[in-house]
Amino acid sequence: MMMRSTIGAVLATLLLSAGTALAHHPFSDDFDANKPVTLTGAITRVQWTSPHVYTFIDVKDAQGKMTTWKIEMGSPTELTKAGWTRAMLKTGEMITMQGWQAKNGTSFANADEITMANGKKMSAVSSFHAEHGGVPTTGTGNPNPSGGKSPY
Repeated sequence: MMMRSTIGAVLATLLLSAGTALAHHPFSDDFDANKPVTLTGAITRVQWTSPHVYTFIDVKDAQGKMTTWKIEMGSPTELTKAGWTRAMLKTGEMITMQGWQAKNGTSFANADEITMANGKKMSAVSSFHAEHGGVPTTGTGNPNPSGGKSPY
């Protein structure tokens, strides 16, 4: 009987960890380093969960159309190490995000840097840097500030 309980516990642990491992992905699976994007909008929702924190912002385009963007950031642990707290991303607050758009052209982006309403710039601990040789220390790691091709 104890052997069945142990096997059940091991299987449950493996299944739970497999879901987290499958959810984590390299930057290049979803995002295009040649599609830099800068978005300014109001936070509508924040999901502070592993393996990534997601922030949703409403962005108005040049024609006045509102689009909700899903913004992928680093993990809660990585963001905490970079100086973030859960309370920093507040619903209704305006932020500016610099990062890269999804390969499929949807309203999904990977954040490199977030500029808070008070002007403070914070690294979003992008998975881009893990794939391309390190994490920026200041939150200004976007290699494409002019919108040109990625140097990587």
